[in-house]
Amino acid sequence: MRVFSFFNRASRVLHDYPSCSKLLVLFTLSGGSLVAYSESQSDIGTHSVEHNQKEPRKKRVVLLGTGWAGISFLKDIDYSMYDVQVVSPRNYFAFTPLLPSVTCGTVEARSIVEPIRNFIKKRGGEIRFWEAECVKIDAANRKVFCRSNIDNNLVGSGEFPLEYDYLVIATGGQVNTFNTPGVMEHCHFLKEVEDAQKIRDSVIDCFEKAVLPSLSEEERKTNLHFVIVGGGPTGVEFAAELHDFVQEDLVKLYPMTQDIVKITVIQSGDHILNTFDERISSFAEQKFQRDGIEVQTGCRVVSVSDKEITMKVKSKGEICSVPYGMVVWSTGIGTRPVLRDFMDQIGQTKRRVLTTDEWLRVKGCENVYALGDCATIDQRKIMEDISTIFKAADKDNSGTLTVKEFQDVIDDILIRYPQLDLYLKSKHLRDVKDLLKDSQGNERKEVDIEGFKLALSHADSQMKSLPATAQVAAQQGTYLSKCFSRMEKCKNNPEGPLRFRGSGRHQFLPFRYKHFGQFAPLGGEQAAAELPGDWVSTGHSTQWLWYSVYASKQVSWRTRVLVISDWTRRFIFGRDSSRI
Repeated sequence: MRVFSFFNRASRVLHDYPSCSKLLVLFTLSGGSLVAYSESQSDIGTHSVEHNQKEPRKKRVVLLGTGWAGISFLKDIDYSMYDVQVVSPRNYFAFTPLLPSVTCGTVEARSIVEPIRNFIKKRGGEIRFWEAECVKIDAANRKVFCRSNIDNNLVGSGEFPLEYDYLVIATGGQVNTFNTPGVMEHCHFLKEVEDAQKIRDSVIDCFEKAVLPSLSEEERKTNLHFVIVGGGPTGVEFAAELHDFVQEDLVKLYPMTQDIVKITVIQSGDHILNTFDERISSFAEQKFQRDGIEVQTGCRVVSVSDKEITMKVKSKGEICSVPYGMVVWSTGIGTRPVLRDFMDQIGQTKRRVLTTDEWLRVKGCENVYALGDCATIDQRKIMEDISTIFKAADKDNSGTLTVKEFQDVIDDILIRYPQLDLYLKSKHLRDVKDLLKDSQGNERKEVDIEGFKLALSHADSQMKSLPATAQVAAQQGTYLSKCFSRMEKCKNNPEGPLRFRGSGRHQFLPFRYKHFGQFAPLGGEQAAAELPGDWVSTGHSTQWLWYSVYASKQVSWRTRVLVISDWTRRFIFGRDSSRI
């Protein structure tokens, strides 16, 4: 009995501390004890399988995409509640704001990417990931159909379906060419890491070709004419990076190109960086003028051939053609084919991107959410619900609202319709009660439906679409993951605003974007920044602020160290011009 008791206790120890099994092998003198241990382990495994079979199945969440929205969602979701499966054609996350730096070797490509399987490892393998592309979404049957992009004679089918309980679409967008002839065939884009690497190779090719002895002076100038179509943040930052690369590194390596390199930015609008404060736009144009970067505003590209770019000057109505060595197209975001097909299924055919409600649910489709560049929030207008809001606020059914009745619902109105808060700030109103004042500014004790409509009639003018930026996508991913983690709790205790078109409250607070500012690096160790509180900063100090913010926003310590070391290497040794 003592022997049996000893082995029984030993087997429990080995189960709790598996490393002790190695000691058992070293010190065991009889084979019988090993058999006893093996049988004990077999029993334990049987019991654990039976226990797992009794556990309820987790809800299956399928995530499409590993960009800013997808990674932010993965970082914060509660894996104990969901079976999370990820599908993406790339097995890494890329810090896209630094792509322009990759084009010129300021930062290396591998320094801004983090493998998805590193995230999985940190989570103890709780995520399942497949490197594949979603080719069809079947919302009616809650399935997605995927296909692997790996095609190098490996065996096995690369196509597979996935069932879901919740689908999170974070696929981002693709380049919008506006169906301009020749763009797909002859232009470079700057959406992916691979795009930045191709641009880097092409820049070096242009210089190597330009110094060949067989070329005329005119041919050299053509080869060294770099055209950027699009004066948004990406196009402007690339133009600045390219100028620094040329002036600080390449002209020293190719002395004969000193005076023939030309960089041109073509913008269809009246100013570059037109989504920024006009002070920043003006500063950027003046900086580019000093640097010799030509900015052509009010020009629309109509076609691109293998040797020249043709554009229409809006002010004159003239068509002109310009020879080039390389063109980078950076003009906006289009919809991916799989999403266009999905939009046709759910009745969003006429939309530019997927439309969601304020909780990021795709309209017309249950249990499907969309984040980031592939979606836009259709914020509901106050005037569409004005009668319903008035009726909900008028608790005594008197046909008028008192100031107290108005104050009882105003917090819910501000949460449900954020444009009202923006309207109050634009009018510098300190108290929402000021909305109920008459035209002479006198306070009223009560207001009827017409007066209520008049008080809120201009609030919808403050509605704005969110920009397609990494900052918006990241905040949406974080918001949705928190909603998923609190889903069961909020079913019984909803935390959202009043349902003006129904009873009770919404399950969650609606998504609210918080703007933390945006940067525009302009080259020469100078940058411009638009920060909260209507604060605009420009110059060298802003560039150092840009360095610190972008280093801190890296998704891992590994990429943070690599990016900082790349910046340090560039300061000491310059940029690498090797065509690798």
